[in-house]
Amino acid sequence: MPPQSYSTLPDEKATVTVAQLAGKYRSVLSAPVVADDFLSQVARTTPSHQFLANSAQAVYGRQVAFLSAILNDYQSVPTGQIKVLDWGCGKGHITYLLQNRGFDVTSCDVDRAIDDTTMFGQEAPIVQARGIAVTPLRHSIDLPFRDQEFDCVVSFGVLEHVQSDLASLHEIRRVLKPGGIVYVTFLPYFLSWTQALARLRGIGYHDRLYNKRRLLRLANSAKFQLASTSYGQLLPKNSVPISFDKALEPMDRFLCEHTPLKHFATNLEALLVAI
Repeated sequence: MPPQSYSTLPDEKATVTVAQLAGKYRSVLSAPVVADDFLSQVARTTPSHQFLANSAQAVYGRQVAFLSAILNDYQSVPTGQIKVLDWGCGKGHITYLLQNRGFDVTSCDVDRAIDDTTMFGQEAPIVQARGIAVTPLRHSIDLPFRDQEFDCVVSFGVLEHVQSDLASLHEIRRVLKPGGIVYVTFLPYFLSWTQALARLRGIGYHDRLYNKRRLLRLANSAKFQLASTSYGQLLPKNSVPISFDKALEPMDRFLCEHTPLKHFATNLEALLVAI
């Protein structure tokens, strides 16, 4: 008998299932990865993308692999039929990684000035080289998509930057199918040592920080159940050579899962299930 589709699962059962899958595939987040030649080449030739030549590339790759494993286990359809929205796709590297795994990905980002000569306010060689179609968002909250259009929405460092996180989550809930998943990652944690250091240096690039209680309240208010939360990125990766990754990320994950140092990690990572 084929696995039951999530769309027929009761809400609580779907949430439990996602939580179980998060535990099942947690080791993917510290598994060895092979550097992506295309991303590495882009990083070498585009200064604004240099972080993708370093350990950060491996972090993104693992997180996409983790989500991919969950979605493929959770669903009862081929990967190519799983519709994922890359909400705030930015430089396009998450869309690229998701497409490489066979998902049907829709990318969107905020539309910048009409006379902007770059892609949505930034250089986007990945988007251009791969011919990724980016849907422009001309409203701070509303999304130009149908109700229940997607199986999954990903937020890689986006939710903390929107005008209203609650209103945006409500809108994401609208475009998600019942039982659909939101993967939120790189959500800045309120006790993060890197955030504290940035603020001491006068760098306030996040106007709000999060803890698990705040995230739970947001999820419940927007009609989501919080299936899984974890800490991530105690150690910075953007400027650390990828050659260090094999030892660095497993150590980071161990510290974030098994020691009190997790309370000073940079980010929260969460899986939300639409109810």
